[in-house]
Amino acid sequence: MLSCDELERYHRQIMLFGEAGQEKLKSARVVIAGAGGLGCPVATYLAVAGVGHLRIIDHDTVDRSNLNRQILHWDMDTGRAKTESAGKKLQAINPDIEIEEARVRINEETAPGLVRDTDAIVDAMDNYPTRYLLNHLACKFGIPLFHGAIRGFDGQVTTIIPGRTACLSCIFPKAPPKEIFPVIGVTAGIIGLIQANEVIKYLLGTGELLENRLLIWDGLHSILEEINVERDQSCIECSQLQSDPMEKVK
Repeated sequence: MLSCDELERYHRQIMLFGEAGQEKLKSARVVIAGAGGLGCPVATYLAVAGVGHLRIIDHDTVDRSNLNRQILHWDMDTGRAKTESAGKKLQAINPDIEIEEARVRINEETAPGLVRDTDAIVDAMDNYPTRYLLNHLACKFGIPLFHGAIRGFDGQVTTIIPGRTACLSCIFPKAPPKEIFPVIGVTAGIIGLIQANEVIKYLLGTGELLENRLLIWDGLHSILEEINVERDQSCIECSQLQSDPMEKVK
């Protein structure tokens, strides 16, 4: 049940999808892998929307070079754990939700326990080895994965529904070369907000998700394009999957 405070806080969005929809958001558990450029806007907008439990995972501390794009971290947070910095601000933004701070490195040992009990995984990482691990676990546990990536003024987003859509390994069979990439903060904001929008639609069971579509943002020319993608029938991660996790939110 929604409290009187929650009914007031979420009044404008309850007009869109009713109290039942808001209760779906309240009961949801979402893991956000990364509290950096993408993770900050994703977490902020899922928090204000009333997603009931957010698990923020990051092992790093705030560096001054993060501050041009990682909007939950401020100058005074330099040297502070990113999970603590983000967690405290998110709790202040919305005290009605639960914020779980997981200051841990995502690897084969830690990741299964971090994601298996959640309704959605947000890929807000900056490296492909960890993205592929999240993709593997999403396929293994049947949990949707919301992928986003940025570089400079450009970004990309897709929604992966195991057993229904192409997975990350289908779309990117090989990782791009590792690099310290340039980025402008607004790109992280744009891509992160599209990811958050996808998560909310999925949890509500409404709208059309970015299924088998890779959305490409060209910020220098303000152009959004789509690339259609398909499942690889020989993919080692998803070719044997048949289940459709969308059924559990209908």
